[in-house]
Amino acid sequence: MDNTKEYLLEFKGYNFEKSLVKIHIVESVDDFEIRDDDVFIVTYPKSGTIWTQQILSLIYFEGHRNRTEDIKTIDRAPFFEYNIHNLDFIKMPSPRLFASHLPYYLVPKGLKNKKAKILYIYRNPKDVLVSFFHFSNWVARLKPSDTFENFMEMFLDGQVMGSRWFDHIRGWYEHRHDFNIQFMSYEDMKKDLRSAVLKICRFLEKELSEEVVDTVVKQASFQNMKTNPQANYHDIIKYEIGMRSDKGHFLRKGTTGDWKHHFTMEQNERFDQIFQREMKDVPLKFIWDINEE
Repeated sequence: MDNTKEYLLEFKGYNFEKSLVKIHIVESVDDFEIRDDDVFIVTYPKSGTIWTQQILSLIYFEGHRNRTEDIKTIDRAPFFEYNIHNLDFIKMPSPRLFASHLPYYLVPKGLKNKKAKILYIYRNPKDVLVSFFHFSNWVARLKPSDTFENFMEMFLDGQVMGSRWFDHIRGWYEHRHDFNIQFMSYEDMKKDLRSAVLKICRFLEKELSEEVVDTVVKQASFQNMKTNPQANYHDIIKYEIGMRSDKGHFLRKGTTGDWKHHFTMEQNERFDQIFQREMKDVPLKFIWDINEE
């Protein structure tokens, strides 16, 4: 029996996690007033969202950098459509940061006036798939898969939270001229976090001293985030969302090329074929292995 519907809510051709989505936000999205200094982090699930929430929180809030304020990243840059802590977005002081997995056609209309900024973080889809597979088996509110092959089918078919990866990234890329948007790859951020932070600052028009940039880079390292409950969502999953076992971690490995330990040759060839067909008109650069230049 297919119990996907237990876990997913389909709205306008896009799959949300059923028990967490605030459907009133999604349904009234066109009326949501965008401010000129709003910043949206947009990702497909498992592509570096939490990491980017932490980086932006460190760039924007001094109290976050020096840890004088105990506000978690989930409240600094709340998930727009999942608004887990039911924050009053209208009362949030500017500049507001949001995180979102929404496709381009479901975001607030006001983003098209091109004043507010969108940072789109993308990651090579093989690693996304592996990360998503482990995550779905760990988090109680997502549909588990008994085999990697089984999850791969669901992923390629778009029967997961976030729908089809290819549709998400292509949609945003093909409509990039409608928005003030910067694309950045997760792998480039992994490879040279300092350069990535500087690039993000330029896009956001934020001038930081060398010293502050160093602090941002240090605190946004994977190891630091893994041990910082303010930044890593572990407690939120454990106490608020629910998990199937105590063994998992929200921030699992954060590596590039982990897919090689999961894909069979046949799966890899099939995936490559689909990737080439779907992405031939999208010139974004993809890094499949940590050693790639």
